[in-house]
Amino acid sequence: MSPVRVVLTGATGFIGGAVLRELARHRAATGAVLRAVGRGPRPDGPAAAADEWVSAELTEPDSLRGACEGADVLLHLASALGPDAARCEAVNAGGTAAVMAEAVRAGLGRIVHLSTAAVYGRGPHRGIGVDEIVPAPVSAASRSRLLAERPAREAGACVLRPGLVLGRGDRWVVPALAELVRRVPERWDGGRGLLSAVAVDDLARLIAALALAPGSGPAAGGVHHASHPRPVRNGELMDTLAAHAVLPAQRGELDWPGCLERLRAAPGPVSERQFELLARDHWYRSEEIWDVAHCDPGPGPLAAVADAADWYRERLA
Repeated sequence: MSPVRVVLTGATGFIGGAVLRELARHRAATGAVLRAVGRGPRPDGPAAAADEWVSAELTEPDSLRGACEGADVLLHLASALGPDAARCEAVNAGGTAAVMAEAVRAGLGRIVHLSTAAVYGRGPHRGIGVDEIVPAPVSAASRSRLLAERPAREAGACVLRPGLVLGRGDRWVVPALAELVRRVPERWDGGRGLLSAVAVDDLARLIAALALAPGSGPAAGGVHHASHPRPVRNGELMDTLAAHAVLPAQRGELDWPGCLERLRAAPGPVSERQFELLARDHWYRSEEIWDVAHCDPGPGPLAAVADAADWYRERLA
């Protein structure tokens, strides 16, 4: 059998780097050939694990010409985040359309595209399945990532919507929690909020399983939630981070109106909408994709906190 040739965008990112490491770990057994697509010359770090490096810019379709040639699988994990709406749309929507057009031109039969559960917008959301509510994204990044799903689905991709992603390299979830616990030090609404979350290494295992599954057919086409099947309570997450000296322990409790009042009295970069996302119910049924991929979801994201605790402490310092 010929080795599987995998094209990966976003190899220098938080999730893409973890996926590249996971694929490299399987290389001896599978013979997979890994081609990373990124901006400029090959950097040091996780990208060094790739067999090939293609220098391209997602916002310049001509630069992608040939990136998928001779490949079997595309893992499109690159995205732009932040408040710059024009850049988010250019990279996430326009860039995804260009990548998918190249994959279709090259005849790839298996595509995995990384989106986000943030496309659903404001909650609370409690145990919903895909398509049970209409997405209503709030931020520029999530709006553009929802737009990106359309060309991905038209190309036959398996679209993954993870919730909160935790682990080494996380520069959003735990740093935001650290800011919020300074602004609102009490336990938020009793810590009852249920959150869809996944450890980055577990998400990487899932994506690698979809990429390397036997056969040449598509990887579970359509949209799938991709968090750990068991949601975590906000209070459990905060207690775990405190137990590993990543965050201070919360003191006392505040109901939700009291939390919002305290937040507004102590301005900071993390918005009220983001506070809701991290503290109130936002969980989505995610069992299906793990079953389809025959991939064990593992013990859950809280178990990964211990491994990432030193990284988080250094980052927050």
